[in-house]
Order: sequence, then structure tokens, then C-alpha cells
Amino acid sequence: MTTKVYINDLAIFLPNEPVSNDDMEKVLGLVGGVPSRSRKLVLRNNGIKTRYYAIDPRTGKYTHNNAHMTAEAVRALCRTSGTELEDIECICCGTSSPDQLKPAHGQMVHGELRCPPCEVITTAGVCGSGMTAMKYAYMNVALGLTRNAVATGSEFSSSFMRGYNFEPEIMARIENLEKHPALAFEKDFLRWMLSDGSGAALLSKTPNSGAPSLRIDWIENVSYAGDMPVCMYSGAVKQEDGYLQGWREAGDPLDIIKWNYLAVKQDARLLDEHIMNVSVDRALAHCVKKHKLKMDDVTWFLPHYSSEYFRSRIYNAMEKKGFAVPYERWFTNLTAKGNVGSASIYIIMEELLHSGRLKSGDRLLCYIPESARFAICYMMLTVV
Repeated sequence: MTTKVYINDLAIFLPNEPVSNDDMEKVLGLVGGVPSRSRKLVLRNNGIKTRYYAIDPRTGKYTHNNAHMTAEAVRALCRTSGTELEDIECICCGTSSPDQLKPAHGQMVHGELRCPPCEVITTAGVCGSGMTAMKYAYMNVALGLTRNAVATGSEFSSSFMRGYNFEPEIMARIENLEKHPALAFEKDFLRWMLSDGSGAALLSKTPNSGAPSLRIDWIENVSYAGDMPVCMYSGAVKQEDGYLQGWREAGDPLDIIKWNYLAVKQDARLLDEHIMNVSVDRALAHCVKKHKLKMDDVTWFLPHYSSEYFRSRIYNAMEKKGFAVPYERWFTNLTAKGNVGSASIYIIMEELLHSGRLKSGDRLLCYIPESARFAICYMMLTVV
């Protein structure tokens, strides 16, 4: 027997002041001493105007790491919800950019918070990791294992994107007598897409009495990796035959640095070719069938897409399936807050929840695609 579960509050943390398009390269640094050739094209397509980095623009030093940012979001959540840190019974942390391989990110966040012993879990992945954390928190409360849980999504993407990270690769290309050494598009592309921040949600079995809560009706996390190729990756290089060679398989440890195994890479061609089919034709169709979902059931559509380029493509794909939620019922803040990966859906929900625009009975359909090896999440919420 399960119980109903509610998101009673959300809070976010975005480090430092927003960074404009013109200032991005000043903060992240040049690669090979020259401006990026793809930056303007990528920014024109993604539509992002400002984003946040955990970097002091004056000194170039980091102001926070991932665990710090996640803990800040949880502290903000406790302040706004009136919850004491010592009352949290379960902490579920999702990220694609932990500060270290071990210990787990969740334990590092717990250590930053210095709260009493409790259950802690870390979920890995990319954008979907924030939602697998959410689902674990949801199931824990629904099954009565804990009275409450905090779920988080967070990213420290700037740590992968600094110009100096790519210098050894550029030097290696020069040594290989390449006439015009430049950073491959699959790596440079993401430098202008991703940014830093965190979000946290408080889940419990009891809704708020004087403020809106979001009842979780269902969460569907579906992986299509069984028949889909790797599209976004880090800690590896992709061979010509498609094999993903992990950094520990490098023949020479120096190759890990020389060929930048640790850079985040995106196969933009694969993304463009497959993401709509997987997201809408397969994943949305699965949710429609399983939950008897209708377009008219959706008051608000909260899509986490990485680029404004995909906005019309999502709409057109949904329209072909008879599920074209009108644009006036969409809510996203990509252009102002940036693409913060696993934290983005928390950042979107937090703004809408506190906007005063929600009414009791409104239903929110959240869409969180993950291109790494094509996993898609949809979540349905009801305002109570």
C-alpha cells in the first residue's frame, strides 16, 4: 500500500552574478589563445542569454564546488520551507559532475550540511540523474520508509569547460603537424551550452496547509540504451567503430590528458537525428498509453530542453502525435538561467511554483530528456 507524496517546496542556488554571452569566453578562457569559431553559432541556436558559473570572473578561481552548491540549495530549501536540517530523513542527490570519483556525491553533500545520520543515495547519469534522485525520494516516502526526503540535482559543468583544460590536446595536435589545430566541435559545442547551479525539493506525505504543494502522480524514467548508441559522454573517447573506450583503458596514462578523455563530448548529429523520435514517438507515447494521458489533462508543460533550437521541433513532434500543448502553456527559463543539466527541472519548477501563477487542480507535465545514451523522463504533478 502506497501513500500520496507531495513536493512541498523547492529552492535553488545559482553561483555568482549572471554571465552574458559576450563575457563567457573571458570567464572560461580561450583555447589555444584564440577565440572559439563555433561559439556564436551555438549561442545563436541555443537562445541562452545569461548563465551562472562557480568562477570568480576577476581571479578565475572557483567559488564553489558541486557539493557546496548542492548544500546551499538544501539550506535555502530548509529556510523557505521551515524545515530543520536535523529533521531530514533521506537525502537523494543526482549529478553528472561530482567533485571526485569516491566518496559518492551524496555523502559529500551530507558532510557539507553536517546534519545527523540519515539515508543518503547518489544517482549518476546526466540530465536524468536529478529525476532518478527525485524518484528514489518519491518511492521512499510513498512506501512509508521515511516521512520526508530531499531530492537534488546539481552541476559543476564549468570545471570541464575551462580553456586550459584543452591546452594539452591542442599542443598534441600541433606536435602531430596539424596545419590548423582547433578543438573538435563535439567538445567546443558544450562549452557554450552548459553552466553551474543546483536545485532541491522537499517531499513529504502531507501537503502544505497555507501554500501550494505539488502532488506527484507518477514518474516515468525509461532508458532506450538497449538499441541506441552513445551520444554524450565524458571520461572516454569514442573509437571509429563506435566503441566507447574508458579512460582506464588508455594505453598510456599521459594519453588521458593529451587527448582529453575527461572532456564532455556531444555527438550533435546523433542528437539531432534521434532525440525527437525517442522523446516523443517512443517515450511520450509510452506515458500516454500507460497513464491514459490526454493533452487536455496538461495545464502546464515544463520541458527541459538544452537549446531553443529544439522548441519548435518538440512542438511539431507532439503535434504529429495529437499532443500539441499550446506554447502559452509552456514554462521554461532556459534563456535566463542556462542549461544546468540535472538541476534544470528543479530550477524550472521552483520558479513556476513561486510565481503565483499556479491554481489548485493545475496539472504539470515535466519532460526531461537525457541524450547520453537516450533515457527520457516524464513526470506528472497536480497542484493541491
